[in-house]
Amino acid sequence: MMMELTRILCISRLSRVVSSRLTLRRCYLTTSRTEKTLRPGLCPPTAASCTPRTSSWSSLSSAASNGPHSLVYTSYVQRSGVSWRTPCPVTAAPNPHGCRRSIHTTSRLNVLLPPHVWLFIKPLQKLFAIILGRSIRNWWKALPGNKRELFKETVRRNKWKLFLGAGGLGAVIILFYFTNLEETPITGRSRLLVFKKEDYDLLTSVEYENLMEEFEGVLLPTKDERYQLVQRIVDHLIACNQDLPEVSKIQWTLHVVDKPDVTNAFVLPNGQVFVYTGMLNAVADTEQLTFILGHELAHAILQHTAERASVGHFLDFFLLLSLAMIWALCPRDSLAIVGQWVHSRLREYLFERPYSRTLEAEADKVGLQLAAKACADVRSSSVFWKQMELVETLGGIPRIPEWLSTHPSHENRAEQLDRFIPKAIKLRESCNCPDLPCVDPRLVFELSRKQMLQNHRNSEAKVISGAALQVDDRVVLTAAVRGA
Repeated sequence: MMMELTRILCISRLSRVVSSRLTLRRCYLTTSRTEKTLRPGLCPPTAASCTPRTSSWSSLSSAASNGPHSLVYTSYVQRSGVSWRTPCPVTAAPNPHGCRRSIHTTSRLNVLLPPHVWLFIKPLQKLFAIILGRSIRNWWKALPGNKRELFKETVRRNKWKLFLGAGGLGAVIILFYFTNLEETPITGRSRLLVFKKEDYDLLTSVEYENLMEEFEGVLLPTKDERYQLVQRIVDHLIACNQDLPEVSKIQWTLHVVDKPDVTNAFVLPNGQVFVYTGMLNAVADTEQLTFILGHELAHAILQHTAERASVGHFLDFFLLLSLAMIWALCPRDSLAIVGQWVHSRLREYLFERPYSRTLEAEADKVGLQLAAKACADVRSSSVFWKQMELVETLGGIPRIPEWLSTHPSHENRAEQLDRFIPKAIKLRESCNCPDLPCVDPRLVFELSRKQMLQNHRNSEAKVISGAALQVDDRVVLTAAVRGA
């Protein structure tokens, strides 16, 4: 009961589900250089060129030779300027194969109660299911044998009525499900959506106030060069995707949190964008940062917070029935508690986490499209996740199996993005963007990756050989002492 009350008191943390959990062992901020001011409506940096761009892999490679614990990742974003691009055709006439894409969604029924009310009711529902199941068990135990047989006989005589009642309830549930289906913007995926984004205004405003209080004193001022760089990229992503109603109707606001040790970025459903300076250290160039920001904007555009809550709300009904059955069928409370724990773990690992990985993969796909329409080099998107995987390898960070995580593995995300990149390149070309550099950043990364892994193995071999020499010396010295 105390856990349920604690859960009620923590409702202000709900909106954080849209955040992207990206982890990195260490990041160090380097001296930045003043970037050129980007005019509104211009695409983020880089023009067509056959010259490979300067990157931070040389510093990462040199650091790898010093061992996994001295890894330093120098950010390209922090030390490079922003170059010019041609204007995005935001105001151009709609083109069915170009930047402008019409989005049609089906009408949605309003939920009876707003989500913050359901947030209070949810723990009470679970408590009711537990009390109901326990009461049924105690009632059955106290029932005399003859009355038990009479009850079973009554059930057998009225089994068809029970089946019809269960069938009617199932029909209502199916009708509720299909009348609340909606087509996801951009991707066209069919999903259950009983909540609207507007239903989360109260929870989002509370979460925003908590975040602003938490980050008081560590938010970068708008005059800071790092803030201005991220602001230009966000503004340009929004300007190049104004043809999407989900983008144009949201008022986007940027906040940059000065925490170099946190590699994270997230967007609240009301358009409040939060980027940690650790993310600026993690990306190798502005192209990767454009994709990451596009991924986070996609969560808000696709209303993943409302979708996750809608599906969880629908699933709770079936889980409450199963929870009541657990407490009714288990002969003792201790066994019922164990069954309830297994019940919650099965829900988490068989449904919640796989569903979260599906939403993350969809945000990757849509974020790639947003970056393509902003004329970014979409090939750098998969390089980012390959970088993250390499940093974990060089840093000796243990990898969590994908089925235990709420996000796809770095390797799978990179492979999926590589499959989406050809279509993203065609979309980019249809937006009259400059030609991509002829040097593919994925090839550059693979060459650098092989060199860094070789340096890392060499450094480990030196450490092992040095330790072996010390052991040999101790053996010889011990033998000499014994001989004396």
